[in-house]
Amino acid sequence: MATGALSKIFEELLNKDTLFKNREVLRSSHTPDYLPHREEQVNHLASILVSALRGDSPSNVLIYGKTGTGKTAVAKFVGKELEDMGEAKGLPLYVIYVNCEIVDTQYRLLAHLATYFGRDVPMTGWPTDRVYEEFREGLDSEFRIAIIILDEIDKLARRGDDVLYNLSRMNSNLKNSKVSIIGITNDLTFTDHLDPRVRSSLGEEELIFPPYNATQIEDILKQRAEEAFKEGVLDDTVIPLCSAYAAQEHGDARRALDLLRISAELAERRGDKRVTEEHVRMAQDKIEVDRVVEVVRTLPTQSKLVLASIVWLSGRMKSFTTGEIYRVYRQMCMYIGADVLTQRRVTDLISELDMLGIVNATVISKGRHGRTKEVSLSASIETIKLVLNEDYRLKELSGFRASTQTSLI
Repeated sequence: MATGALSKIFEELLNKDTLFKNREVLRSSHTPDYLPHREEQVNHLASILVSALRGDSPSNVLIYGKTGTGKTAVAKFVGKELEDMGEAKGLPLYVIYVNCEIVDTQYRLLAHLATYFGRDVPMTGWPTDRVYEEFREGLDSEFRIAIIILDEIDKLARRGDDVLYNLSRMNSNLKNSKVSIIGITNDLTFTDHLDPRVRSSLGEEELIFPPYNATQIEDILKQRAEEAFKEGVLDDTVIPLCSAYAAQEHGDARRALDLLRISAELAERRGDKRVTEEHVRMAQDKIEVDRVVEVVRTLPTQSKLVLASIVWLSGRMKSFTTGEIYRVYRQMCMYIGADVLTQRRVTDLISELDMLGIVNATVISKGRHGRTKEVSLSASIETIKLVLNEDYRLKELSGFRASTQTSLI
C-alpha cells in the first residue's frame, strides 16, 4: 500500500495536464485502421490469404524487411480483417500471432499453440514430439483454418528448424483442419541457414518490405499524432525532425513513433505545454543510449567477447579488419579461459553486431589477397564499456593487454 507521501505525489501527477489524448496509438503494438504507404503489401498479402475464405489453406509466406518497415503491422492488419470476414461468413478461421523473441523454443511454441485449441500442456517436462501431437490433435479435432504468424521467425530457427519443418508440412497430417504459416524476419539471409526442405515448404510465397523514406514516415506520424495528441501541442518542426532522424535509421517507422512519444513524455514531465525540437533531440539521445544498453546487455557471452575486442581496438585505431579483431578476441578468450570460436563464426557474430547497429562492417577488397570486412564502432564506446563490465566474466578483462607480437599495439 502506498504511503501518504507517495499517494500525494501520485495525486499531483494525475492532476497535471497531459499532452496526450491516446498515448497507445504511438506504440508499435497498435494496429491502425489504415496503413499509409503499405497498400501494395496489404493487397499482395490479402491476395495470398483470400483462399482461406474459400475453405482452402493459403500458401506459406515469408515476409522480409528491416525493422520498422511495417511488416508486423501489415500481417496483423490483414489477419484481423481476414478473421472478421471469416466470422461473418461462419468460417472457423483463426489467425494466431506469436513473437518468437518471447516464445523462443520449439517446446514453448507448440505448447502455446496447443492452448488455442483446448489442450493443456505444461510449460516444461514433456517430449517435444508429444507436445506437437497435442497441438495437432487439438487443431484437427474439428474443421478449422489456422494461420500462424511467427514474428522474428529467425530467432526460433536458431534453436533448430525441426518445428518449422513440421509446421510448414503439417497439412499432410491433418484430416479436418488446414494450417498456413506467415514468417516475419528482418534477416534477409535467414533462409540460407535452413534445411533446403524447410526453405522450399516455408517460403512458397515471399514478400519484401522496402524502408520508408522521410516523407512517408512524416505521413505515418501525422496520422498517429491526430489520434495521440491534444490539438496544438506539437510545434510544426517536431514531426519533420522525428521523420528525418528515423529516415537516417534505415526508414524505421517504429523508431519514429517511439521518438515522438518519448519527446512528448519528456515535455510533459518538465511541465512544458508544447513539444519542441529541444524535446526531440533529448529523446533521440535517450533512445540511442537505452537501445545500445539493452542490446549489449542481452548479447550471448561470445558476442560480448567479440564486441569487447572491437572496443579494445577502437581505443587504438579508427577501423580494423576481421583478422585483427579475431587475434584480439582469441587472446581475450585465453585470458579468461573461454572457448575460442573459429574465425568464420566470429565473422558471423560481427555481421550480427552490424545488423544490430552496434558496429559498422564494410566489405573491402584486398586485391589478390581476397576480401575482408573493415569494422568500426557505431555506438558510444563509454556506454558499451559500462554494459560489458556488468558481465562478471568480462570484468576479468580489466587487466587484459593484447600480445605485442601482433601488429596491433
